[in-house]
Amino acid sequence: MKIVIVGGGKIGYYLARTLIEHDHAPVLIESNREIAAHLADELDIPVVWGDGTLIEILTAAGIEEADALVAVTGEDEQNLVACQLARMVFGTKRTVAKVNNPKNTAVMRQMGIDIAVSATDSIARLIEREVDLAQFRQVIALNQGEASLNEVTLPENYRYDGSKLSDIHLPDQSVIVSIQRGDEIIIPRGSTTIRSCDRLMIMARNTVLHKVREKLRLD
Repeated sequence: MKIVIVGGGKIGYYLARTLIEHDHAPVLIESNREIAAHLADELDIPVVWGDGTLIEILTAAGIEEADALVAVTGEDEQNLVACQLARMVFGTKRTVAKVNNPKNTAVMRQMGIDIAVSATDSIARLIEREVDLAQFRQVIALNQGEASLNEVTLPENYRYDGSKLSDIHLPDQSVIVSIQRGDEIIIPRGSTTIRSCDRLMIMARNTVLHKVREKLRLD
């Protein structure tokens, strides 16, 4: 997943590190030349020096191929403009803006920002769920958001059609709790087979959901 991050401050830096650890491909935009150079050396990722509210800078960062843009500068207006340009000019699928003044959260959402958050430590998790885990519909959050119960429908012509659950090797801290096949509800065991268009209910820690997606080959 390619993500353009506007703003190379503390939040942008740690967000980029988190995404790298999860095997994503972040690109940073930073308006301060010295900070941009430092980030490029420190993170070993593409860093574009410039104003993230300019079309030419967004283009240089590869916004046309990006799955999401995340604006985390210290100015709400800049974050809003960067997200609007990404969506309206380049058709970026998801936009996320850090809200420095919580009073601006509602305005951000009214202006078309997909996710406007003031809790900066949750941004990485939100991106992953909204973009990388788009097939998963969260039914309920558990233990203050550490885990969740999720619903996912397997595609037609599913590559694992007819496979036993015991052959898929889901990661630790995850389990398929039920399978709905038409009008039938199945409480699965290791010998249970899965079929195309099955609807799975999966309980997992949120930190392993991307691994669940990979194991189920939902790409």
